[in-house]
Amino acid sequence: MSVPPAQLQDAGTAGAGILQSRLTGLSRQDFARDVWARTALLTRGASDFGDLFSADAADELISRRGLRTPFLRLAKDGATLAESSFTAPAGVGATIADQVDDTAVWRAFADGATLVLQALHRTWEPVSDFSTRLSTELGHPVQANAYITPPQNRGFDAHYDVHDVFVLQIHGCKRWVIHEPVHPDPLRDEPWTDHRAAVSSAARGTPRIDTVLEPGDVLYLPRGWLHAARAQGQVSIHLTLGIHTHSRYTLAEQLTRAALAVLREDPHMRRSLPMGTDGPADEDELATVREHLVAALARADSTPLFDRARRGQVRPAPLGPLAQHTALHTLAPETTLRLRTALDARLDGTRLTSRAGHLDCTAADLPALTRLLDGQTRTAGDLGLNLAARLLRAGILVPALP
Repeated sequence: MSVPPAQLQDAGTAGAGILQSRLTGLSRQDFARDVWARTALLTRGASDFGDLFSADAADELISRRGLRTPFLRLAKDGATLAESSFTAPAGVGATIADQVDDTAVWRAFADGATLVLQALHRTWEPVSDFSTRLSTELGHPVQANAYITPPQNRGFDAHYDVHDVFVLQIHGCKRWVIHEPVHPDPLRDEPWTDHRAAVSSAARGTPRIDTVLEPGDVLYLPRGWLHAARAQGQVSIHLTLGIHTHSRYTLAEQLTRAALAVLREDPHMRRSLPMGTDGPADEDELATVREHLVAALARADSTPLFDRARRGQVRPAPLGPLAQHTALHTLAPETTLRLRTALDARLDGTRLTSRAGHLDCTAADLPALTRLLDGQTRTAGDLGLNLAARLLRAGILVPALP
């Protein structure tokens, strides 16, 4: 499936999320109905991504930010290079023995190695902000890696990922060869190496997509879709946004844990099995366990299941300890505060639950908390100085930018 540039002309209208305005040209509803987890999607000229990442950004991260593995890894011709080949001691005043060695990285890159800057959603602010917004829009955790490949080289053989991806071409061009899955919708513990022979065989067949991505193009692949890529006549830089989708299996795991918690409180289930049983007696015991487990599944509290699944791998937006300290100790009625981004805060009775933990409040706090959760900037006086201070200390509120 492909979206031509013409469909992106009106995507920047008010209210359009970044899925529509910068990645696909499709509304969230259309993408969810026609594309999500179903098929690959190629969008030409989706956006100029220079505000997110660039060659200069890659150089700064590698040469000036003191990165350590696994924030950087190197790959060449389908193999990952040993970390010891591009790391070294950090030098005077540091006891770090495995910091990225920019000289070694340069030599490997000049020799054809692909540089993989991992977890950019933690190390590069523009990518972090973009990933947070996309995660909020999709309802699934998002990670970000950058792949910098020398001309006419490739980093990895044909393979599949266990998460969905958006590929954003930043610089240069890269040829992508895409095949349909040999193992649809793989779980996180089902890597492509479990199906190496099938992947290798399928990669020799007729591809579903064989195209060259140019700057501004976006490719979406559901988990399990086979792909291999090779840089063309110049250095290629692309950003991969990995969507760690939650599945029905995820919910089944959560529900099973909740049911086991119920069974722990059942004295009958805590009893030891009879000694020396074999045959029909064992079958009777198994039937009893099945009966109690099914009953526990029905009784298990399913309310928090989606919350646990959605929050498990997502962090709230960065918080500056010194700015937080200043805000707390200079708090005044006119101090402007806002809810920390990507906190996923909500009220459960008088308990405020969020990715930063929970805070027990009083019934008198509820009107102010309800106003706070609408996402608008508030003053400490509006919330009440005592409540505002507690929320700052808990890392739920942060200072609003001037």
